[in-house]
Amino acid sequence: MISMLFNEIFYKPILNGLVFLISFLPNHDIGLAVIILTILVRLIILPLSHRATKTQLKIKELEPHIKDIKEKFKKDNQEQAKRIMDLYKRHGVSPFSSLIVFIIQIPLIIALYRVFASGASFNFDNLYPFVSQPDFINTKFLGLIELSKKSYLLAALAAVSQYLQISLSIPKTKKINPKNNSLGDNLLQSMNTQLKFMMPLFAFWISLRFFSGVALYWTTMNIFAIVHEMVVRKKAENLLKNEGNSRTNSNYKEDN
Repeated sequence: MISMLFNEIFYKPILNGLVFLISFLPNHDIGLAVIILTILVRLIILPLSHRATKTQLKIKELEPHIKDIKEKFKKDNQEQAKRIMDLYKRHGVSPFSSLIVFIIQIPLIIALYRVFASGASFNFDNLYPFVSQPDFINTKFLGLIELSKKSYLLAALAAVSQYLQISLSIPKTKKINPKNNSLGDNLLQSMNTQLKFMMPLFAFWISLRFFSGVALYWTTMNIFAIVHEMVVRKKAENLLKNEGNSRTNSNYKEDN
């Protein structure tokens, strides 16, 4: 039952979307099809990614309040955790939002691996009636990179882009003695550290085990996420700057 649902919800749509793009694109370039498919997938989950990015920015803004709570209740970890979670709740913040977005992407990635399990020889038996099988599939991306073989270059790009994406998405915080942190904070910091260093290695390893289209998908996915993160952060910084200027002008008028 679970396997059937997975096939219908994830595997078949991705397979058919990829084959449709290959048939539609000039020269049937599978690399371009992978990039376009990746962008479409990222656009579908964009609302969740956008919310996760905004949440991380809110957490950074709340750091002074979190620090005060930790100082005030440093001898009571249970009360400290309760106060911090209450603070998050009042500001509509979920500290595990980035992890949730990553978990949601797992079935999409697994489905893509299944699509590429036999290289460019797709299982055309699972095509929808309105999707036609392409006459041929060009596996040489832009006439430069052969995607039917292992590509250490694409695998390295997948790993590097994964590291940059995670480093950018995890809010930078000052190092604090673990004894002063709550159990939830220590767990979150541990998970963030593991994600930051283990995921790039995992991306490199996976990229060399499958059809190189997987590495291209992973790299494109990370680049999209990095650009999105930078745009949201820039808008947030401008918003905070404008709010700061408004408060300054308001105080100036009151003084006069």
